[in-house]
Amino acid sequence: MNIALRPWREDDTDAVVEACSDPVTARFMPFLPQPYTREDAMAFFRHKPGDLAVVDPATDGVLGAVGSTPRGEGIAEVGYWVMPAARRKGVASAALEGFATRLFESGLQRLYLVTALTNGASQRVAVAGGFVREGVARGSSRTRDGGWQDMVVWARLAGDPAGPSARVLPDLPGGALTDGVVTLRPIVEEDGPSTYQMRSLPDVSGRSVVSTPMDPAVVTRQCAESASKWLAGQRAETTIRDATDSTYLGEIALFYSEPALREAMIGYSLTPEARGKGYAARAARLITDWGFEIGMARMIAGTAPDNIASQRVLEAAGYHREGLQRSRLPGPDGTRIDNVQFAKLRPAAT
Repeated sequence: MNIALRPWREDDTDAVVEACSDPVTARFMPFLPQPYTREDAMAFFRHKPGDLAVVDPATDGVLGAVGSTPRGEGIAEVGYWVMPAARRKGVASAALEGFATRLFESGLQRLYLVTALTNGASQRVAVAGGFVREGVARGSSRTRDGGWQDMVVWARLAGDPAGPSARVLPDLPGGALTDGVVTLRPIVEEDGPSTYQMRSLPDVSGRSVVSTPMDPAVVTRQCAESASKWLAGQRAETTIRDATDSTYLGEIALFYSEPALREAMIGYSLTPEARGKGYAARAARLITDWGFEIGMARMIAGTAPDNIASQRVLEAAGYHREGLQRSRLPGPDGTRIDNVQFAKLRPAAT
């Protein structure tokens, strides 16, 4: 999207008040006073004279803001926000790219920004702006309710190439995978209640390698953090839904466990109502084929020896049993259980 950067003016006050009063902006910028007033906007203009308005070059209307704070010799922290009506249109990415170019031209060596682990949209802006994920600063920022949250640190150096930073796991084509019967969509925060309800079932949590916290708020937060894990190249988590009416059927994920070997693992769970209808095998085929399309050479999955239903799912999805790995999986009360490993290889090019 075409944008322009210019200094703030007094007649921008109402737009700033509108943006900074928005619930999403207030959530991820907890230092903003609430309610946000015209006096707060005027104070912002006075105390941050180097920050710029992001505007529509055709109308001069405010689309957002971008600014920086010095953090040492040759280093600055950058930040941005976007008007609610201008989101998901590339405004923040274009503004960050243009602003970063100006800062580097002024002699800065390193720019960095921090985003909440749950703020997938802002992390996408960082990737589009050429910033590289450096790690997670645990418990490094306050939340609006007075708690602490993890923040992802992103940085771009003066010598980094222009354009978006590289991603290991791209987005799903068109935002979803479907075979006309089931559809896979990335897990989002709103999937928290359904996901918690399924994960907390004894026959699901008892088969999970990672124990399920019996707290719906924790599971909802995990769903919100899923986008961050995807952008980091760690895992691609999706819901499984009925392709006709979007009914929640379960979840399936691709875990990029062995990047050096181009090997990924899949794992899945279904709601009781969705079992025995072939949905899991369909989902496994969809995410496996996508894995091969993005460069995986080998896909694996595993089940407990007594989980015959899951083994049939993998066989129906084209996986082949490779063998038994003794005591590989954690069991109840500190015990260990065997794992039956299955694998599927990338088809040879024809």
